[in-house]
Amino acid sequence: MIAPQRVECRSDHEYLGRPVAFYWQDARLEITRVVSESRTPQGYVFRVQAAHYGIFELIYDEHSDQWSVSHL
Repeated sequence: MIAPQRVECRSDHEYLGRPVAFYWQDARLEITRVVSESRTPQGYVFRVQAAHYGIFELIYDEHSDQWSVSHL
C-alpha cells in the first residue's frame, strides 16, 4: 500500500480549493503554477509546476480522502 501524501490547499469558497504546496521526498515544495485541473468520478487531478523540480501530478481520491503525488 502506498502511503498517502501531504498536500496543502487554499480554499476560498470551494470544498477542496487549489493546491498551493505539497511534500515530495521530505521537502515542502511550493506550487508556482497550476498547469491543469480536472474532475474525475474518483476525485480531482491537478498537474502543477514546482520551481526547479518540474511538473507533478496531484490526485485527490474523495472516497479515501487521500492524496497521491507523482513526478512527471
